[in-house]
Amino acid sequence: MPATAPPIRSPAWRRLLPIVRAMAWLLIAVLTLAGSARADSSLPTGSYRCDGDPLTSLLVRGAMDDPGMADPSSGDVPVGGFVVLQWRDLTLQLPRTNNAGPASFTDGQWWWSLDASGRPNIRQRRGRGDIQNFNCEAIR
Repeated sequence: MPATAPPIRSPAWRRLLPIVRAMAWLLIAVLTLAGSARADSSLPTGSYRCDGDPLTSLLVRGAMDDPGMADPSSGDVPVGGFVVLQWRDLTLQLPRTNNAGPASFTDGQWWWSLDASGRPNIRQRRGRGDIQNFNCEAIR
């Protein structure tokens, strides 16, 4: 009977490679989620009343944003941020615009911003350029 060669064993570090890869992916996921959940202090989560109904807003930086990169218009919110609004039966996620002045957010139909005093502005484009403004105030 012929002699069989002993089995070839891989080095110890190769056996740990799948664990190292899994831990690296886990670290990337945690850092991505932490970056995307960071709210901007210039436009904090807010509670408002718009046309008599409660509205809440949350400003979120996108995961792809570099916190060290200032926005060209105001320097407050990095490009790529968005606001999430909950109002009536709507949940809107509006991306940051590059308009000059106070930070504003729009998807082309809805537009949201806060003026320098913190008073919210929400507008809806309807039909042939008709724009409806909603009366809003901050809830203290």
